[in-house]
Amino acid sequence: MASGRRDLSTTTSLQARLVQRPQRPYQFTQLIQLSDGSTFTVRTTNPHPLHRCNKDSRNHIVWQPSEKSLRNVEVDEAGRLAAFRNRYGRSWDSLADETSEGEDVTHLKPKDQTAEPSANNAAIGNTRLLDSPDTLADLLSGYAAKEEPTKGGGLSAKEQARKDKKKK
Repeated sequence: MASGRRDLSTTTSLQARLVQRPQRPYQFTQLIQLSDGSTFTVRTTNPHPLHRCNKDSRNHIVWQPSEKSLRNVEVDEAGRLAAFRNRYGRSWDSLADETSEGEDVTHLKPKDQTAEPSANNAAIGNTRLLDSPDTLADLLSGYAAKEEPTKGGGLSAKEQARKDKKKK
């Protein structure tokens, strides 16, 4: 070390460094079957030998925008829309569908309006039911008005719990 050069490391390392190997998981051959019956194979980590596609590029409006059979189809695979309609009715559906079917919405006018539609309703084009509530608050206030006020001293929840506890 007389030459003035200095080593970067003051101690020598005799151990080999651990170099991580890249992960290479096992790849299975999988057969993909599209909705029209056509098949192709892929290499994947999924161990299932066959994958059947319910939605794919052959039967979806995103990839087949000109296909008329795929247009205006409600996606209700689990039956959730049907269950909602059974429980709450069809008043929440869009009115564009109802007016296109030729239904008359003039019988749903409030009683204080005249027989002639106003300029505002004509401008809107009768796109919403005039009898339906505008907001969720209107809907809830309609139910609250029908309920009778509770009788009693107006006990708080804590006082009512104490009263019920004494009865036991």
